[in-house]
Amino acid sequence: MNKFKIKYQGSLRTKAVHLDSGSEIRTDAPKDNCGLGETFSPTDLLCSSLASCILTIMAIAIEKKGVDIKDTIAIVKKTMINNPRRISKIDIDLTFPKQYDTKTKTILERVALHCPVHHALSEDIEINISFKYL
Repeated sequence: MNKFKIKYQGSLRTKAVHLDSGSEIRTDAPKDNCGLGETFSPTDLLCSSLASCILTIMAIAIEKKGVDIKDTIAIVKKTMINNPRRISKIDIDLTFPKQYDTKTKTILERVALHCPVHHALSEDIEINISFKYL
């Protein structure tokens, strides 16, 4: 079990500390919600967590088969709505550094839809994932 300490620092900013490692993440409210937007917002982190989880789960699944997806890039776009203010859509464009055979692509694309973060998100959030192989 992981534990974190999050401290509100004022001016709509927080600092989260991963207690096992000491690693830190800072957040700032976005410009469209009274903040300065100088770093990730909490909702940015949620969307980034989804993309990071997808990449990690794909790597776990495919490295067992001797395939490396190092240098794969995820570009994430978050869409917010109001009443209540929330994430309505997350678009993730995955670009792989090379071509893979059909079986490998099938594994990657299937696994991408089943990461733990994806399963934890509300079904009200539209999630679109695209796959591009160079």
